[in-house]
Amino acid sequence: MTAETTAAAPQVSTALLTDQYEMTMLQAALADGTAKRQCTFEVFARRLPAGRRYGVVAGVQRFIDAVEDFRFGDAELAMLEPIVDRPTLEFLADYRFDGDIDGYPEGELYFPGSPVLSVRGTFAAAVMLETVALSIYNFDCAVASAAARMSSAAGDRTLIEMGSRRAHEDAAVAAARAAYLAGFDITSNLEAGRRYGIPTGGTAAHSFTLLHDSEEDAFAAQIAAQGTGTTLLVDTYDITKGIETAVRVAGTDLGAVRIDSGDLGVLARSARDQLDALGAKQTRVVLSGDLDEYAIAALRAEPVDSYGVGTSVVTGSGAPTAGMVYKLVEVDGRPVEKRSENKASLGGRKSALRRHRSSGTATEEVVFLAEGQHPEPDERDVVLPIPLVRGGSRVDGLPALVDSRRHLKDALVTLPWEGLKLSQGDPAIPTTLLLPGH
Repeated sequence: MTAETTAAAPQVSTALLTDQYEMTMLQAALADGTAKRQCTFEVFARRLPAGRRYGVVAGVQRFIDAVEDFRFGDAELAMLEPIVDRPTLEFLADYRFDGDIDGYPEGELYFPGSPVLSVRGTFAAAVMLETVALSIYNFDCAVASAAARMSSAAGDRTLIEMGSRRAHEDAAVAAARAAYLAGFDITSNLEAGRRYGIPTGGTAAHSFTLLHDSEEDAFAAQIAAQGTGTTLLVDTYDITKGIETAVRVAGTDLGAVRIDSGDLGVLARSARDQLDALGAKQTRVVLSGDLDEYAIAALRAEPVDSYGVGTSVVTGSGAPTAGMVYKLVEVDGRPVEKRSENKASLGGRKSALRRHRSSGTATEEVVFLAEGQHPEPDERDVVLPIPLVRGGSRVDGLPALVDSRRHLKDALVTLPWEGLKLSQGDPAIPTTLLLPGH
């Protein structure tokens, strides 16, 4: 299975996945009458993380799910009773987001200033979604952006996401989804497999080998349970002896050997030579152990079949925050903007398109007012935001995970070659602002 399935996590309210200051603003706005003003909030990143030349939009479907479950039941209202006043509690008891949401489709690329998400409704309706929107977008976009770089570095070799033990248990599931979106092939996380239909895989840890009286006994037990197509972890003691034992126990039809430590490039070459000499020419070599996009790129010339990536794809070491912010840009049709130094926002509800050469290579992203001067269209231009929610209801026919995965693969092909470099540099394409005063 490669598409999201109907199986889902038990439905729970997402309404308290928020910061208390949303409640402070809501109570004050309800009291002075401004809560009913029609507003537009936008999610965007002012800049890309250091060393990044593009970002990947991820978490769109998860955010829409969260909006649908943003309800205040008795338990949520009881928790808020000491925090907000009675009129606010009464408002929250009936709260349903009833506005409109547009955004970049999942799997799309973004750059500094891209209007990745636009939330429109009354101030009271839209402000409530700030924290949950940023929690999802900042994490999922960061993981997907890191995973896409690793996928590009790996080429056609298999990538296994195995970072669950390095992340919060719920974040691990989201990370597995974002990594799969960005090109990973398999996850070790079973809940991600159940919830999103992602292919799963896994073998054994060093503890399984240490449990047995000998490495040979451990390998024999795993093969008896899983068959000769399994992957044996051969670096618990001595890799050369481990490979010899693995082939002796499993035969030359052994599926794969995994090496999790040491000089991986040298060890991969040695393992391949040894396996070939033993007649196990079809046995694959799987590497894991603190891999990131730079390590994977450095191993391109080595005889590696698969990479297992954990820490760097699910934590800050490989997935620095996407730096998304949620800013009010329009009130009752009037542009508003923040002017703080280094934290400015640009007023007005925006849209964007991406221009391409006749070859299909992207040349720039153009950001413009959704209701204002539009750039002259070209048949190669792609308008980026799509409708996600209308009148509080999810739009029918949004892309499934497998479609978003394909979309990202196609989008990466449009980048100029220098945009895929892992070195420091400018964004892959420039952003042009067609906005009054900019």
